[in-house]
Amino acid sequence: MTYITVSFSGGKDSTAMLLHMMELGEHIDEVINVDTGMEFPEMYEHIEKVRKVVEKAGIRFTVLKAEKSYEYYLLEHPYHSEKYGDMLGYGWPGPYIRWCTKHLKTDLIKQYLREHPDVIQCVGLAADEQIRIERGQNKKNRHPLVEWGWTESDALRYCKERGFDWGGLYDIFKRVSCWCCPLASMSELRKLHDTHPQLWAQLQEMESRLTTVRGKTMPYKHDYTVADLSKKFAREARAKSQQTDILSFGMGGGTYE
Repeated sequence: MTYITVSFSGGKDSTAMLLHMMELGEHIDEVINVDTGMEFPEMYEHIEKVRKVVEKAGIRFTVLKAEKSYEYYLLEHPYHSEKYGDMLGYGWPGPYIRWCTKHLKTDLIKQYLREHPDVIQCVGLAADEQIRIERGQNKKNRHPLVEWGWTESDALRYCKERGFDWGGLYDIFKRVSCWCCPLASMSELRKLHDTHPQLWAQLQEMESRLTTVRGKTMPYKHDYTVADLSKKFAREARAKSQQTDILSFGMGGGTYE
């Protein structure tokens, strides 16, 4: 018998998919959430809110979490590199070496689902994410949002209409994934710096520890270290503030002695 699972990251797309499948009365055997340990605090609150709805409906809600943490793989995991020899810690993940996705997400799901040979995994890819849809093609995957013709904006609107707002995360960020991700755009990292100073401080602390392990500071985003980004964002904020003051003065906001 086919086992129906819903992959629930907690983001707008997987949330809309899950809630609407339930609304339609579709059969779901299990909802699976993978906890990377590096989600926004607001995201954890949202996941808990959805979990209660799912379990109230009598559907199994499972949280998977790797034995080792993000910081362990970043700083301590021993491995051998053909180029550099024996190493400790992978360092910051990048577009070609996304060890975080492998060790903290996909490997866990694959291992967990091995006990169900005939499984259909419902994945929350929206109808306007064509590249991701093509990249994630798998006969055992189903994409309900694509079937319904729902775009990312449709998914977010649907969730908000039902009272799920992630504590305002989607009013700040276009995409909400692990808060520490170096693959986030520069504008998203600037928003993280400005709106979540406690998380940015944690990112700086991780960079300090990584520098100790490697003996040098490693770039975090392009050629920038986290410290470089802190200075860059501070400079930009000062420049913006000065420009605002000048414009305000020019429009009559200043006074002459």
